[in-house]
Amino acid sequence: MAAHLQASEARATRQAHSRLRANATCAGAHVSSAPYERGRPAETVAGLLASAAIFVSLIGIAYRPLRLIPFALVLALIALAIGGRHERLAAWAVYIGAASFAAGLAAAVITSNPLW
Repeated sequence: MAAHLQASEARATRQAHSRLRANATCAGAHVSSAPYERGRPAETVAGLLASAAIFVSLIGIAYRPLRLIPFALVLALIALAIGGRHERLAAWAVYIGAASFAAGLAAAVITSNPLW
């Protein structure tokens, strides 16, 4: 009977592995995650400028295109110069501003509204 208990205890004990530890917090967690990189404050400002440029460009189509759209294009170019993680948004802001300029001037001429 004693031999039977020793054999069952031997099977019940866990083998020592290098990855199994009693206190896993001191060794660090084994997870696969990308490190979080905080953006610079300038990148946040660039995203805000780009989104404001898109908004002003689209408003400029309906209301005074020569007043609003050049200002929006300047904002978009500043956002593009800052760059960072919002660089694609700033590039889209420039494209949308250029298209809005053409569409706004055409709409103003067709409807006989003032350009500025």
